[in-house]
Amino acid sequence: MKYLVTGSTGLVGSQVVKDLTELNHQVYSSYHDTKPEYGIATKLDLTNPNDIISVLEKIKPDRIIHLAALTNVDLCETEKDLATKINEKATEFLAKQAAKNNAFFVYVSTDYVFDGIKGMKKENDTPNPLGFYGKSKLAGELALNNLASGYSIARTSTPFGIHKTKKSFPLWVKENLEKKKEINVLTDQFTSPTYVPNLSKMLIEIATRQIAGIIHVSGATRISRFQLAEMISEKLNLDKSLLKPAKTDEMSWEAQRPKDSSLDVSLATEILNEKPQTIQQSLELFVSEL
Repeated sequence: MKYLVTGSTGLVGSQVVKDLTELNHQVYSSYHDTKPEYGIATKLDLTNPNDIISVLEKIKPDRIIHLAALTNVDLCETEKDLATKINEKATEFLAKQAAKNNAFFVYVSTDYVFDGIKGMKKENDTPNPLGFYGKSKLAGELALNNLASGYSIARTSTPFGIHKTKKSFPLWVKENLEKKKEINVLTDQFTSPTYVPNLSKMLIEIATRQIAGIIHVSGATRISRFQLAEMISEKLNLDKSLLKPAKTDEMSWEAQRPKDSSLDVSLATEILNEKPQTIQQSLELFVSEL
């Protein structure tokens, strides 16, 4: 099968491309600056509709996994035009082309489409994003409604794993505690941390089986940042007294974050062969990968 993966050098994208290659699919790894390690390197400017059209016409993929996004939450708040171009408009153009070529389209979205007043959100709960990152990703979701022939909106939460340049939360905790540095960690922000190899397999299954509609593909555990940091320090035998409790209200962020963006993954657990993992399972695998 012929795949196009956008954002192929990112934390999640690099894993997806690697996994697809190992499954012997033909994989076109689209990138903007840094050449990907796996797949057929394919230069693609997502801010240029003509480039999107010509690349997709040339490749004619059977499946598209669209991971590329402007994910820096504060940058999206200050660079709204750029966030709109990448997170909404590029998604719309890609989906239009996918529909023309009858390619199944997987759009990877985010828990930040919810306001976080109440967590464990289900697929049919009404989105209400607080910041522009969530708003632009939701606009990308809505752009698919009348466009793509077959599509899935796969929402995830706090992906973590090992990557050459992208440092996820558990690594940040590990590195600081190893240096004996005190770090402020939020006690009142809850998410569903998602181990990247688990997420990659879920996304590939959704694409391969053409599972349409909205599906939440995150980790299976609702947990605070502070609780997660404690678990990491215990697993790695690091000094957890260096973890200092902090509150979201004390942060000087550009963008407002949801306090509880945890996702209910009962649908994914029911229909996928690759099940969402608990944080205990994920951290065991993460530590052994370290």
